[in-house]
Amino acid sequence: MPKNKRIRRSDPTAASSAPYSLSDKSSSNNNDASSSRNKPEGASNLVAPNTSLGQHFLKNPAVVTAIVAKAGLKSTDTVLEIGPGTGNMTIPLLQQSKNVVAIEYDTRMVREVLKRVEGTSSERKLKVIQGDAIKTRFPFFDVCVANVPYQISSALVFKLLSHRPMFRCAVMMFQEEFALRLTARPGEALYCRLSVNCQLLAKVDQLMKVGRNNFRPPPKVESRVVRIELRNPPPPVNFTEWDGMVS
Repeated sequence: MPKNKRIRRSDPTAASSAPYSLSDKSSSNNNDASSSRNKPEGASNLVAPNTSLGQHFLKNPAVVTAIVAKAGLKSTDTVLEIGPGTGNMTIPLLQQSKNVVAIEYDTRMVREVLKRVEGTSSERKLKVIQGDAIKTRFPFFDVCVANVPYQISSALVFKLLSHRPMFRCAVMMFQEEFALRLTARPGEALYCRLSVNCQLLAKVDQLMKVGRNNFRPPPKVESRVVRIELRNPPPPVNFTEWDGMVS
């Protein structure tokens, strides 16, 4: 039987309790746990999304494959995944990288993504941090991949823009209008503070459009995938003062 997988929590005072470890299931569920180890890696049961948290699970394997491919992963990379959900993207990320650190707010999803790798060769390569991605201190990573809930899109982009040490790129899926704001030009209707700051500090490319029917449940709007690469060296400006000028 594999060793218990512990979950690191964003609150350091709660880290020792690890209340969402797989070992915390009751003994009546032991047979289910054993059978899950016999499933192929990546097998998953359907878990209901919590739309109040902005959860819309990407269900199309072709879209998952395309996003992972556009991340350009190396076998030596550490990947930061924000909001792994049930692990549909986590599995291929694990297969193509050195390791994955996933930050997940929903404790149900923490348990689910850990079950996806339990007893597989990928188990030792996955670390799950239960907590708020905006409040959690990011570990070192080479590439960030995320299907981002709308509620944290802006805060997450600004957090990544100021993150150090610099990472190679972030490949992220946003609601379409938000994604288009990242690359909007002066004079366009969507040009805003987000556009100015993002283009000052990073190079942003629109990669692909993703239709709403590729998600469970379908969101009300379409989505887009973008790649964000920090400018290196960064521009010689005081970002706090600059941001105050354009607010």
